Amino acid sequence: MTKVKMGVIGVGNMGSSHCGSFMAGHCPEIELVAIADRREARRNWAKETLPETVKIFEEGEDLIKSGLCDAVIIATPHYQHPVLAKLAFENGLHVMCEKPAGVYTKAVKEMNAAAEKSGKVFGMMFNQRTNCIYRKMKEIIDSGELGEIKRVNWIITDWFRTQAYYDSGDWRATWDGEGGGVLLNQCPHQLDLIQWICGMPSKVRAFTHNGKWHDIEVEDDVTAYLEYPNGATGVFITTTGDFPGTNRFEVTLDGGKIVVDASRKEAGKVMVHKLKDGATNSGTIKNAEQGFAKIDYDIEEAETDGLNPQHVGVLNAFAGRILHGTPLVAEGYEGINGLTLSNAMHLSSWTDQTVTLPIDEDLFLEELNKRRAASTKTKNVVEATFDTKGTY
Repeated sequence: MTKVKMGVIGVGNMGSSHCGSFMAGHCPEIELVAIADRREARRNWAKETLPETVKIFEEGEDLIKSGLCDAVIIATPHYQHPVLAKLAFENGLHVMCEKPAGVYTKAVKEMNAAAEKSGKVFGMMFNQRTNCIYRKMKEIIDSGELGEIKRVNWIITDWFRTQAYYDSGDWRATWDGEGGGVLLNQCPHQLDLIQWICGMPSKVRAFTHNGKWHDIEVEDDVTAYLEYPNGATGVFITTTGDFPGTNRFEVTLDGGKIVVDASRKEAGKVMVHKLKDGATNSGTIKNAEQGFAKIDYDIEEAETDGLNPQHVGVLNAFAGRILHGTPLVAEGYEGINGLTLSNAMHLSSWTDQTVTLPIDEDLFLEELNKRRAASTKTKNVVEATFDTKGTY
């Protein structure tokens, strides 16, 4: 095999973007051979835009069973991700899954088990892991040079969306169609990054507000408190109702702190505040004789490689694993971690309690199904075009 024969299931915003990357030659080891979409308008788009050699299907199941593909990208509404992935694995295909891994961890565990049984390559589209600023943050923290994590704060509120956005599809912002709001739609990348860089918390207490800023039934405003096994604490704040928003990720460690403010004009810098002369917060707290003691520190910009290949980088790594055995950007099995955080935040708010990880998956599904049973669909569907920078 010299090229991976790829099928794309779901050619909405992200699926069509992937097709465009293939057609532009950005993924030289991938050949687009098939697409599938239930919407006639998207199939018509494929007929008008893609080469005649690309086979067009209405159902992802038919594409999977066609024998045309070596691998598939699943870019459908969230509930279908585990269902289609399991079917693909059963039919001997490699799978790249768009975020999130699914809506609830119980289904994702089944998907992971099917992947392991198949022995096929399983990747997750966590394209933000290719961003040099987050790779550098992880590198510094993993090195241990600044000691243990004390505090984690991420304010990610630059997701501003209008009502027209939510009215653009009947599956959007409904419990039965999408399975959640800002946590499940916009924030899977940040929830993945926060656990990839800082580890998984042990406890979560969250407050999710449904339809606070929009006429929707799911959450569009969230504040969550996190506790980590080593005693560190964290806060995660997100919304689709703020403009201008903020995207500031700050990690305080015993020997300093790391700040990435991606919402500023000078975004893309990793600023490291390092205490001088081997000083630590904990040592100064315990040993300083002055009540208002200060610690000298330096501020410097950490040097990165400047690379940020995003979706193309993830897809090229996926092809590389299939053809050459080289590393993925993100193993598909890791998708359950960020989803666990999302599920924990929902469950904490729904039950008005602190949730200990691992969560009670049966209770979460019971609560989710209550909301699905009462779910409605958006009535006024409008045509609109949105960005493809890693979000739907």
